[in-house]
Amino acid sequence: QVQLVESGGGLVQPGDSLRLSCAASGFTFRDYAMHWYRQGPGKKRELVGVITTTGSSTIYLDPVKGRFTISRDNAKNTAYLQMSSLNPEATAVYYCHARHSVYDYWGQGIQVTVSS
Repeated sequence: QVQLVESGGGLVQPGDSLRLSCAASGFTFRDYAMHWYRQGPGKKRELVGVITTTGSSTIYLDPVKGRFTISRDNAKNTAYLQMSSLNPEATAVYYCHARHSVYDYWGQGIQVTVSS
């Protein structure tokens, strides 16, 4: 059974940091590029960033460049999204997504709320 389970979300204040985790099971994690998406209130889902299978390369949405970092640990079948200097615009449901060839899987999403 394929599963992607996000964790680490919650309510934080502006300027805080937060790390999301995405634990994978049921497929060969190291073969899949990992993506993080988010969907804010009333907004379309958008790609936050992506990391290649080995972790050697990452790409980020412009607004998060320099503040968000995606990493992965293939030994633990887990991807991470480290977020710093959070602002209220980062409030969203965050999803991890695995893709390899024609196969792709989604996590259930996790809420991140940035508010004072």
